[in-house]
Amino acid sequence: MSSALRGVVVCHGSLAKGLVEAAESISGVTGVLLPISNSGCDRDALDQRVAEAVDGRPTVVFVDLASGSCLFAVLKRLRALPGVKVVTGVNLAMLVDFVFHGDLTPEAAAERAIAAGTKAIRIP
Repeated sequence: MSSALRGVVVCHGSLAKGLVEAAESISGVTGVLLPISNSGCDRDALDQRVAEAVDGRPTVVFVDLASGSCLFAVLKRLRALPGVKVVTGVNLAMLVDFVFHGDLTPEAAAERAIAAGTKAIRIP
């Protein structure tokens, strides 16, 4: 895979897979998002899964909750890496927006994703 910006979605259970599949279905863009689940692994194994997914590439890592095993695995190894930004509270709106902005830096893409995700949360 190229060094283009990628998104790694780290969630409990099968949520990451479902979010990635839905974002790809809506956008028609594939290969930008990679789902990672914490199912069937301990913290060290989850940490390894996340590190392998990032693999030194410019990445925004989307995590389901602002606490817990998924976030801890992400922060353990990736917090200080240049070119990696972490966003908590992932939602479908932010992923759909993200896949169309692969030309942004991880910092700019993370900020844009947060704005898109926040804007999508409302009482209709």
